[in-house]
Amino acid sequence: MSIVAGISGFRRNAAVALAHSGNLAAVCEQGRLSRVRDVGIEIGGFPEEALQATIEIAQISRENLKGMVIAEEGVDLPERSELHRFDHHLGHAATAFLTSALDDSLVLVCDTNTGRELTVWRGANGKLEEVALGWQGPGFASVYSRLTKGLSLHPGRDEYKVEALARLGCTTDSGRVSSLLRKVENGIQVDPVFDDFVAEALSGGRDAMAAAAGAVQCRLGELLLEFLRDLHKQMALPSLCVGGGLFFNTYLNTLLRQSGIFQNVFVPVNPGNAGVSAGCALLYEASRSSVHFEPRLVSPFLGPSFTNEEIKGVLDNCKLSYDFLDDGALLTRTVDALTQGELVGWFRGRLEWGTRALGNRSIFASPFAPYVLENLNQFLKYREAHRTYGLAVRLEDVPLFFEGSLSSPYMECEYTFRDPSRFSSVLPLGIDRVRVQTIDSSQPFLRDLLAKFGEATGVPVLVNTSFNGFHEPIVCSPRDAVRVFYGTGLDMLVTGSFVIRK
Repeated sequence: MSIVAGISGFRRNAAVALAHSGNLAAVCEQGRLSRVRDVGIEIGGFPEEALQATIEIAQISRENLKGMVIAEEGVDLPERSELHRFDHHLGHAATAFLTSALDDSLVLVCDTNTGRELTVWRGANGKLEEVALGWQGPGFASVYSRLTKGLSLHPGRDEYKVEALARLGCTTDSGRVSSLLRKVENGIQVDPVFDDFVAEALSGGRDAMAAAAGAVQCRLGELLLEFLRDLHKQMALPSLCVGGGLFFNTYLNTLLRQSGIFQNVFVPVNPGNAGVSAGCALLYEASRSSVHFEPRLVSPFLGPSFTNEEIKGVLDNCKLSYDFLDDGALLTRTVDALTQGELVGWFRGRLEWGTRALGNRSIFASPFAPYVLENLNQFLKYREAHRTYGLAVRLEDVPLFFEGSLSSPYMECEYTFRDPSRFSSVLPLGIDRVRVQTIDSSQPFLRDLLAKFGEATGVPVLVNTSFNGFHEPIVCSPRDAVRVFYGTGLDMLVTGSFVIRK
């Protein structure tokens, strides 16, 4: 057995992925092991901890690892094995297409890290071929980063804060921005006055910034749909796969799905640079395959996991008191805590390889508890008062509480409420839409938790946010979970089959 490791995120979010026999076996970010948020790779360095973790997950030996695959320029890995290189945008395209299960697709990459703004690919028969486009000037991701910088935030890192402001701005009208951002042939034209418009908003305070962010985001969405309609007319492909950091944006993802331009729109578990490690590993597998290589859906849970025995060893070493419960009792204890308004740290199964907690390294809360939003923003996450939190709901229950019937298994889309007043405890004033994770049959235990919470409250919906301390990555190990539990305002910790209270 000969395996290569996909390596990505040399500047930020270093990650390693292993694939063999056409399957993605393991993906893990270095920062989740080193506990340094956004960590990249030092010159001449290597994400050794992430590599070792993926080797252990895949249950292979070092001798089976024959090479490394990267998709970033200007980076040299230490000499240890054969090195293969792909174009960076091709790596993004591979992550989007080869994890989609959609074999006849248009693939759009919007990313700014390599000087190439936007690329389009056709995915067919398990292969990717770039479509000649001749894009000129800034791309959609660059304009969004320009907005981020203009609002005195950090491009490449704080775009999610701009999205939160845009949600507060709550506009479907691009207004004045329509004349500042215009589509031209193979590009976007940005009027020089655009920067003055953003600077004016910055000087006007939070509400003015929110209105500007909402208007610019709305206009970018309009231009993106116009661009894709033109492409669809030319190529008439049924499905769209997207990659690149732009598609962390849930507003744009939702717009693409709701537009109806394509029958299917796929956003990968991690469309950013850390996710490129997975694309590289799969791309190498596809390139050397002598048979048809089919894209296939992959699990969002491909990181480290820990047995009850391993968890117990940590708890005993920390001299902690705990209860060991069967699944039924564990669900009952958790729902009792949630209905009393408590915050529950949840640590079970394999670590997520995307940026969002999807139920294995999560903090759960009741969306109806008094002061739940204040407790989350002020005392747990130290966030601005206007920040919202994702909600988890069973797929079949979506139409009961939200407009539309989209599937959003990776919390990649946002939804508006049928009755916002019902969820007023968890909604900042003036906001009526949030990110939502739809839970299907692939997560039976989380479905059971939602069902039991619904029996107790009448509404099977939970707040789901990432299990991490202030300004650090999602917890990876039982020891991380214990440390964050005792260092934050969490009331209860579920780790494996163990329950701990303060």
